[in-house]
Amino acid sequence: MIIVALAVSIIVNIRMTLVPELELVEPSIGSPGDVIFLRGQHFGTLRNNGFVEIGGERLTASSYLAWSDTEIKLLLPSNVQEGLVIVDISGRRSQPKVFTNENTIPVAVPQTLLSKKPSIDSFSANSLGVGQLLVISGSNFGEIRKDSKVLFKVERELRDSEEFRISADSSEFIAGNIDDFDYESWSDKEIKVRIPDGAVSGNVFVQTEKGRSSPKNLKIVSCGAKQYFNDKTYLVRVKTDISNVAATSASSFTLHIPRPELSATQPVIEMTECMPKPLLENYHNSVIQHAEFRSVKEEPLEFKQDFMIKVFEISCRINREQVRPFSDRQRPLFVEYTKPNVYEPSDNPEIVKLGAAIVKKERNPYVQANLVYNYLLKNFTLLQFSRNGDFNFEQVSAEKAADSYDFAIMFTSILRSLKIPAKTLSGVLVDAELKTRSHWWNEFYIENFGWVPVDLALANGLEYNSFHAVENKKDYYFGNLDSQHIMFSSGWDIVKPSLTNSKIVYRPRSYSLQNIWEEASAETDSYSSFWNVPEVLGLY
Repeated sequence: MIIVALAVSIIVNIRMTLVPELELVEPSIGSPGDVIFLRGQHFGTLRNNGFVEIGGERLTASSYLAWSDTEIKLLLPSNVQEGLVIVDISGRRSQPKVFTNENTIPVAVPQTLLSKKPSIDSFSANSLGVGQLLVISGSNFGEIRKDSKVLFKVERELRDSEEFRISADSSEFIAGNIDDFDYESWSDKEIKVRIPDGAVSGNVFVQTEKGRSSPKNLKIVSCGAKQYFNDKTYLVRVKTDISNVAATSASSFTLHIPRPELSATQPVIEMTECMPKPLLENYHNSVIQHAEFRSVKEEPLEFKQDFMIKVFEISCRINREQVRPFSDRQRPLFVEYTKPNVYEPSDNPEIVKLGAAIVKKERNPYVQANLVYNYLLKNFTLLQFSRNGDFNFEQVSAEKAADSYDFAIMFTSILRSLKIPAKTLSGVLVDAELKTRSHWWNEFYIENFGWVPVDLALANGLEYNSFHAVENKKDYYFGNLDSQHIMFSSGWDIVKPSLTNSKIVYRPRSYSLQNIWEEASAETDSYSSFWNVPEVLGLY
């Protein structure tokens, strides 16, 4: 009897120390009120102290319909968020999976399988301006967009000889941009899409998983012209190390590692290596890495990602006489890029007052942006080093000095206070010796033209060994940008925590604009992390 009792005790103890293994979330897309199943093992035959997190929120008791060692049946609550799904059994946490709230998908309609290639019947207009709404009628577009896209003609001048070739699609066509809210609706027979930044007159296609439609020509009018040329292809490495972990028990980490961002000037990004294998290769423009430390004596963990990135120089020529104030102020792009946030305080009364004083009675948004640009260059000296912490308008105003980050945040904030869509961009600046440094610059949006680049720090004399000398930096860096800027963020990415009660690390004035870089579980007492400034391993 003693032997039997001892055996039972050992079995119970083993089960109590097993880590839950979450293998499948089915379905992985759902809405409040739906039933989903979590399948795996070591969940326990009874829930007891176990629980499930979705998007960092612990589900309440009413959400659990059934619980067994290999399956959990859940009723999604009304406030369900999208994000990582984790099963926690008395502090032992599973590897996460991803759940998507169907309500966040632009067109929340059940997916249907496509049987034929997409076909375009007609356009709502034969001639439109950049940013205007195009309605495409046809068939076989699919009930939801997923990875489907509308492709527009773009003109890019490629160098004759290059070791790293890009596809014809990447060089000749540009898709509607999600960050600019270009896709307004998508159904099997109709697509509503805005003419994307960078598009020119030419053939338009609908591309789905079943193929590409026949082309249909569209004339695109603009109050100016853009040129993309002098392309460079970089091999870039992003590296992060976690070490010196001290924890009361097993601890876990989630890293939000920035990816370079696709844009009209940065049309090709290929991840050539990622070690270790990530939880997600591309989730909201981040590589998601998840690590578990079972012992405080484990070796440091290194996370390494290599990207091949093609970048074009851009030149903008704008007919300022044709520029008008933004007419469609309900457009999502206008609303998103004119509103204040905690990092870009465009509602600060002093910033609002300064913006109004700079532009006076001028109403042309292009001229207004140029007035703000010239004012900042004339009245603020450039700091060659970077400050610490977040932007502080009072400090910058008092000292009349700004670093690259301060200039970019100030320009965005003042333009937004004037109701000109603007955003802060971040990434790295590559010099002629392929050395990199974190850097920040801007874009502002002109209706019927698109985004216009601005780099105040370089215009104001930031020490920088460029590949080709720029004679008049002040004129050049308002409306033009060289191909030595590698962008990781186009505006701020507000990330939701993936762990409950996690210890969050935010890295201000870094090469990516995001509020969470790393998370450590509550059991973690201390650890060390090192993030390199992305380095260029090669130029092609």
